[in-house]
Amino acid sequence: MAQAVERVPASNLAPMQREQIHPRENWQQRVERLGLVYHSPTSAPSSDPQARPAPYWDESVCYRFTSQEIDTLEAATEQLQRLCIEAGQYILDRNKMDAMGIPAAAQAVIRQAWHDEPPSIYGRFDLAFDGRTPPKLLEYNANTPTALLESAVIQWDWRAEAKPATDQFNSIHEKLIAKWADLKGYLRGAPLHFIHLPDMEDLMTVTYLRDTAEQAGIKTSGMHVRDLGWNAADRTFRDMNDKPVRSLFALYPWEWLLQDFAQPILSTYSRIDWIEPIWKMLWSNKALLAILWEMFPNHPNLLEAHLDSPHEMTEYARKPLLSREGANILIHTKDGEGETPGTYGNQGCVYQALAPVAEFHDGVRTKYAVIGSWYITDQGAAGICVRESDARVTNNLSRFVPHYF
Repeated sequence: MAQAVERVPASNLAPMQREQIHPRENWQQRVERLGLVYHSPTSAPSSDPQARPAPYWDESVCYRFTSQEIDTLEAATEQLQRLCIEAGQYILDRNKMDAMGIPAAAQAVIRQAWHDEPPSIYGRFDLAFDGRTPPKLLEYNANTPTALLESAVIQWDWRAEAKPATDQFNSIHEKLIAKWADLKGYLRGAPLHFIHLPDMEDLMTVTYLRDTAEQAGIKTSGMHVRDLGWNAADRTFRDMNDKPVRSLFALYPWEWLLQDFAQPILSTYSRIDWIEPIWKMLWSNKALLAILWEMFPNHPNLLEAHLDSPHEMTEYARKPLLSREGANILIHTKDGEGETPGTYGNQGCVYQALAPVAEFHDGVRTKYAVIGSWYITDQGAAGICVRESDARVTNNLSRFVPHYF
């Protein structure tokens, strides 16, 4: 889908610019046609019923990067993936899964899965980047990253119409299809089942992933997590038609899968192609941030991080090991502290130094931009997305803003 076009000379451009632009006419219908039916919240996060919610997909602004910045982000993503591979082995060699809060019952299966190297598909590194300092890892969404359709398809279509003479760091679509094609002969059962929660964002993410798999020649089937059954008599998972499930992609966190199906999964793990594999629990846990810092202190793409306390840090973020969508994150600065709401934190926390997040002023308030950088397994760094917030913490209401260079 993403065709290469001539790059804009960047020698005279300032670093990472936020541009205010006019949205395309009938942009809502344009993005809905491509599957982004959740482009706007249905209600405002306000007690004022007349308040108009900001759209999730926001093309009234865009971000312009230089080609050098794109090269920097791509190189950082490749480097962070290499560091995480080393960290996975380090965690197993030094028996750190207990410190990460990973259930003891799952640890032997995780070790075996890491050794067997079953297939994985993708992940998204969330990076702090201001165009002036090296990209810094905020966290690795290695298990169930969303914003995929927006990144791969919607913003590419926007660029083709709104900025046709420019380029975009975006080969996600092609690399996903290439990865699925590599797996076609590996998967032991057809169809490849995709399970997800019954909300629109997860449905459309899975629908898009299924489309890329089918373009690679893999037959797929989709269903809600609640429709995945377990037949205790023959010890098999079953679909809605009572057919055995042999290959399964779950847009559903591994810690939740183990809460729902611990004994069935752990006792039969090797009989199913689980995508993502269970060893992704080593990367989708924010304890990884402290382990990376322990292994590679002062690495230019890492922030100082610790599991037990802030140590000597005077400004930091305290993050639950398994929180999602910016929940329960405490920001501590010299001016005070504030915490986002949520229900996470019982599994423990990591303390991470604050990063130089990109800040822009629109004349009314400060906007904070975080880069999501996609990695497709065995295919490499594949593109970026920009999420913009009115606060330092990115959450599920943060706006998706397209980019170009």
